[in-house]
Amino acid sequence: MTPSLLGDVPDTKPASTRYVYLITLVAAVGGFLFGYDLSLISGAVIFLKAEWNLTPMLLGMVTGSAVLGCPVGPLAGISLADTFGRRRTLIFSAFLFLFSTAGSALCAGMISFSIWRFVGGMGVGLASTVSPMYIAEIAPAKLRGRLVIINQLAIVIGLSLSVFVTYLLSSGGHWRWMFATQGIPTLMLMVGLFLVPESPRWLAAVGRRELALDVLTRINGRAQADKELQEIQDELREESGGFSELWRPGIRRAVWIGIALMVFSQVNGVNMILLYTPTLFMEAGLTNAPDAILNSVIIDVWITVCTVIAFWLTKQFGRRPILIAGTLAMACGHLLMFLNFAYKLPTALTLVAMFVPAGAFTLTLAPLSWVVLSELYPNRVRGKAMSLAVGLMFLASYIAVNLFPMVLDWFKTHYGHPGGTFLIFMGVCIACSLFVWLTLPETKDRTLEEIGRFWLRLDKEGQREP
Repeated sequence: MTPSLLGDVPDTKPASTRYVYLITLVAAVGGFLFGYDLSLISGAVIFLKAEWNLTPMLLGMVTGSAVLGCPVGPLAGISLADTFGRRRTLIFSAFLFLFSTAGSALCAGMISFSIWRFVGGMGVGLASTVSPMYIAEIAPAKLRGRLVIINQLAIVIGLSLSVFVTYLLSSGGHWRWMFATQGIPTLMLMVGLFLVPESPRWLAAVGRRELALDVLTRINGRAQADKELQEIQDELREESGGFSELWRPGIRRAVWIGIALMVFSQVNGVNMILLYTPTLFMEAGLTNAPDAILNSVIIDVWITVCTVIAFWLTKQFGRRPILIAGTLAMACGHLLMFLNFAYKLPTALTLVAMFVPAGAFTLTLAPLSWVVLSELYPNRVRGKAMSLAVGLMFLASYIAVNLFPMVLDWFKTHYGHPGGTFLIFMGVCIACSLFVWLTLPETKDRTLEEIGRFWLRLDKEGQREP
């Protein structure tokens, strides 16, 4: 039998929302580690810069070493989730987190630190791909958006908690302990993954029909489980699951939409604000590192609140209107950031200026990009398509993380302030809004099989909406 948090459930058991939420919470620990791991560097980098005398270029390299590993994880393991299952792939990513935790905390210098952060980035890449995929494949259609956002909420909580931890440890400059703390959630993920079932859609794809039916029964009740399993099997018969299928005209369109949306989610500028928040506060006039980190905590509390509100937004509105409105609001926020630096406004107004793009991002594009990506593809190619999109997303993120300090420095040198950087980001956000409006179909409340069959039919019928 498939491992279960609730034990064996008879075929007559009605649908259990509690069961699916428990599974989601376990899987979301992978998202927590995503946020926690990548955000640890934002507080530690102040001390690393001083200890290793980092130039802007070396600062970008050290800061981006984990991000560089992120695309390697899903791209190198592009078939792991399809071959070994979603759950085992998450377990493997947890081991990468564990190795990175020990190596980063005990490293001898900048090079070894960057290598171990790279390993952790591989774990981040795998977990951030497979966690939302696994949740989407477990979730009933009407709950899918909210359940995938639990993963995003876990990312934000991880990000916020890591900033709080770095603040507590910053007074003594204990940056090694900052990275050592990651071992606790890593062990929690490992234990939890041995208690949850495998994805029913992966089980059906590899011919394990009875186990798939067992999981679906626990989630939906027996009557709905029979119907859903039949839909899954009908759709699977329309797919080959090979890499060549990614280039069929209909699926190729979905692949490019997913890639573009995920790249936009990383190069819109808000992630740079969140990653370099302490540095930006020091650029704005703060001279004390702990105070800069403490102000970062305020930003992180704000984005946590916004992510919780995103649950309500996702329930009430479609994916498209949320994304279009959110990216336009982010563009307005970047304009405020430009004005803040251009006119040297007080530090308190720097905080307000950060609130707008950060809030808009975490209400809309941050959670919805993962929701849309997890539900966009047919079952047999979902693992490959998501791995490709997430891998390229992290590659774009790595380039942005490395360029950001140098672009800030260039604008500061030539114009006396780094505000021009945010005009670039404003343009990116406007482009993202136009892209969603022109290309993205609405997927809210559709089953994964309905969405998958839409792309499979597109070649023959030329339809434009599911």
